[in-house]
Amino acid sequence: MPSLHCLCFATPPSPAHKNGGISLTTQSPPNLAINPSSLNPSKTLPQHSPDLLLHLPNLSSDAREKILSLEIMGIDSSRALALHPNLRAASPDSIHSVISFLLSKGIHHKDLGRIIGMCPRVLTSSIGKDLVPVFNFLSRDLKVPDLDLRRVIKKCPRFLISDVRDQLRPALIYLQRLGFKDATALAFHDPVLLVSSVENTLMPKLQHLMGLGLSREEAVGMVLRCPSLFTFSIENNFKPKYDYFVNEMGGGLEELKEFPQYFAFSLEKRIKLRHREMVELRLRLPLSSMLKSTDNEFKELLVQRGTYDSLWIRILRLFRINWKAHWLSTFIGNF
Repeated sequence: MPSLHCLCFATPPSPAHKNGGISLTTQSPPNLAINPSSLNPSKTLPQHSPDLLLHLPNLSSDAREKILSLEIMGIDSSRALALHPNLRAASPDSIHSVISFLLSKGIHHKDLGRIIGMCPRVLTSSIGKDLVPVFNFLSRDLKVPDLDLRRVIKKCPRFLISDVRDQLRPALIYLQRLGFKDATALAFHDPVLLVSSVENTLMPKLQHLMGLGLSREEAVGMVLRCPSLFTFSIENNFKPKYDYFVNEMGGGLEELKEFPQYFAFSLEKRIKLRHREMVELRLRLPLSSMLKSTDNEFKELLVQRGTYDSLWIRILRLFRINWKAHWLSTFIGNF
């Protein structure tokens, strides 16, 4: 069997590997392999671990191989071990099997650093009990084509460490009941919703929106139009932005129902700055125009709005003058 750090770059071996009774045939994407004989670990280690090799001789051969493999993939081994201490007990053979399985599913060598760096627990996962069910869920429940599995996993590596029965399927059912009908679109565009807890994340945020005075139907309509609402913090996002909107901007719920994306913009860097500029000019714009426009577009909108408002003021003033003159002449004529 090739060494683990060579596997991280070289084309995986073609014979099927066995893990938990499951036959795994590995296929590496073309043009990604590096000749193991040309791989010098001391030259490929990231710069953040310059003294790593000095400490490796004091470790067992298995430990050295694991640390070298993580570092070669671009992963901070000390951070990975701190996040997932069980990785210390994992054998190189078991890690080898997991990497081979991921490669067989279309994951590229260059993806491993980010995926494993975010979710080191995947290296100690059971292929049969943990990883196979996840890929089956993506293919069968979410209808993700095989060629797009890599795209989905890259966008949300947490899929790989989420339990299908207790996490992924309950979230999918809950979201579908709310009105998210396109499961494939969820996988491609809003996968973080599927790896979120129904009880601890999704339901509390919907209830918070209802607590603002919205009906359940109105709150659901907002999250369907802006699914990222489910990803925002109640304390750090919803509360301060809603307070500013109501108390400083004098806004109402109807505006938020029409433009729920308001909560996606920075309070300090976008909302407050633009609102204050409008206040200084005594102008008002719809929320969408105020926030979605670029800086140049926003300035142009202010100029246009100012010109428009000035024109109407002049028209109204002229109308009042003419109306007063007409009333005065009529009044004098009666005498």
